[in-house]
Amino acid sequence: MADEPTIARVALDVPLPEPFDYRLAEGWRPAPGDWVIVPWGTSRRVGLVVGLADSSDVPPERLRALEAPLAGMPRMPAHWLGFVEFGARYYHAGIGELALPSVPKLLRAVPTARSRGAPTGRARSRFDAIAAPPGGLTADPVPGHPPNDEQAAALAAIESVAGHAVHLLFGITGSGKTEVYFRWLEHRLASAPDAQALVLVPEIALTPRLADRIRERFPAHPLAILHSDMPDAERAAHWLAAAEGRARIVLGTRLAVLAPLPGLAAIVVDEEHDASFKQQEGARYSARDLAIALAARRGLPIVLGSATPSLETWHAVRRGRYRMATLKLRAGGAALPKVVRVPLRGAKLRQGLTETAIAEVEATVARGEQALLFLNRRGYAPVLTCGACGWLSKCDQCDAYRVMHRIGGPPRPDEAESAGPRSRYRLVCHHCGADQRVPRACPDCGNIDLAGLGRGTQRLEEGLQALFPNARIGRVDRDVARHRGAAEAVIDAAHAGEVDLLVGTQMLAKGHDFRRLTLVVVVDADGGLFAADFRAPERLFATLMQVAGRAGRHHAASRVLIQSRHPDHPVYAALAAHDFERFAADQLAEREAARLPPFVHQALLTAQAKTAEAAEGFLAQARDALVAGDTLPPIGREVLDALTVCDPVPMPLAQMRGEARAQMLVESASRNVLHAAIGPWLAGLRAQRTPVRWQLVIDPHEI
Repeated sequence: MADEPTIARVALDVPLPEPFDYRLAEGWRPAPGDWVIVPWGTSRRVGLVVGLADSSDVPPERLRALEAPLAGMPRMPAHWLGFVEFGARYYHAGIGELALPSVPKLLRAVPTARSRGAPTGRARSRFDAIAAPPGGLTADPVPGHPPNDEQAAALAAIESVAGHAVHLLFGITGSGKTEVYFRWLEHRLASAPDAQALVLVPEIALTPRLADRIRERFPAHPLAILHSDMPDAERAAHWLAAAEGRARIVLGTRLAVLAPLPGLAAIVVDEEHDASFKQQEGARYSARDLAIALAARRGLPIVLGSATPSLETWHAVRRGRYRMATLKLRAGGAALPKVVRVPLRGAKLRQGLTETAIAEVEATVARGEQALLFLNRRGYAPVLTCGACGWLSKCDQCDAYRVMHRIGGPPRPDEAESAGPRSRYRLVCHHCGADQRVPRACPDCGNIDLAGLGRGTQRLEEGLQALFPNARIGRVDRDVARHRGAAEAVIDAAHAGEVDLLVGTQMLAKGHDFRRLTLVVVVDADGGLFAADFRAPERLFATLMQVAGRAGRHHAASRVLIQSRHPDHPVYAALAAHDFERFAADQLAEREAARLPPFVHQALLTAQAKTAEAAEGFLAQARDALVAGDTLPPIGREVLDALTVCDPVPMPLAQMRGEARAQMLVESASRNVLHAAIGPWLAGLRAQRTPVRWQLVIDPHEI
């Protein structure tokens, strides 16, 4: 008879790959998937049981016992545990590092003496109270428009494959991709009484209006929403409803991909190309890629939607790994906007706008229509400068400038042409958050004539008020969105026709359907043209295509003005022709010639230390250990020969928060080779004692 288990393997939210061993307590045996409370140093933590064993490598006298189960939490199913373990292996992260942050804080908090029982009971009743639409779960659904021929064909193509398949729904902006999603979800939810659907979006700002549309279309199906900006109690309620199968549709940002959904039958990833699906802290997973893996493991279909698919997805379609359905026409017969390139060189500007742009905005407002002015730069001015000596407001903690921000609302009309009183402005670093007053005089030469250099959304908003004093102006950027409900209020006002001019960053570039918007002005498009990152052209094209797509979705005539110093650049030529396929073909040819993703697979090792020498020195030692074959026994020389190991270099932002940062790239044409080498190599790095903080990123999005 096999020995009875005496050890529980528990995953904790720490950056270590292996679970921790704890001795089973008398009279209580948890199962894999149970949530438990364990001692950790002098404190207590919540962990996840991932396995049981009859022995441990830890000496018995050092083993500590499990303390107690976490009351009220459901046991995680085996398929979810397997999925999380897969994700942890792929991203070379700890199981707990991936799993625990996806659970609402309220549910994974260690109970205290002041806690009034488990929060799960209150959360369950809270969801039942807030999840139902105003008409109740028996309300009649609001029907969608009858599908046009393209939408019907796309739906048929997606439904033609039984079981797992990855479908790209490639549709131009305004082509009705959401209607195809909804009709497909109707069929999938009808396939079983407990069927669930997962819908992922890249931005929190996209969830409110899409949630409203889902509730209208599916009033009989409770909707759970999951994103990091929700109040703790509300997020806990929605997560429990999803995990227990009471929510039939789950809408969320990237963390929602890790929600345990027992009845999962369909997955939609909208705007699948968006870089926001890549986690930037802790375990650096891609929610889109994990969603594809989840669909494969559960044997389910998944639909990726975009007007500008990522080049990785486009390449997978071209290789036959993914299937594609295409929507080439706008729904309702609306025409694509005419894209006009407006040269900035030699042009006379007022408030950052050419006379052509000013005339177009004026005519648009006079017709009772809306215009969107897009500037992907928040704040008042990117830098404060001294005209006498050239001093710039550089951050003393980061290799970046502190951005000039206006505090409060726009100034009075008589202040609109100047910076106004200095007390109305602050200098803020967008990387470390350092915040200071605008100095009364130049710190270097004492000159009091300081001025903001360049233009951000706050200054553009202010300039528009001077140019169009009777226009109603609304601004949407991260500064506005920092106040809960503020961005949604502006967007709702725009939908209600209470805004004439919308000013904003990429938060306005996707997912919004403004019925009266007929003009888009891209104020300064050139910022992304010459960035060092090889993905910069792809991101710029996608952003501009998306923001251009806000225009004319319900009108026959609309225009997009691209103000640029390089109007003949190939990115703008492809944009003017609405030709993503030509752009993608050119970019893929360049990447294949340069051996860049998706033709190679990459891992990025980053290091942070007090000095650049320490950071780069750590990476140099890591490089030498890998190249020298210190881990040869487990992986073999043929694996190392198939790797390209680059030298350490400073990161693009070489100093942040007072620390030096460096990076080293490892790549291979074979994904399996790359992972075979990384596993034992990381084990050696983790065994070192070093003051350097380091992080491995699989499939990095920024290099």
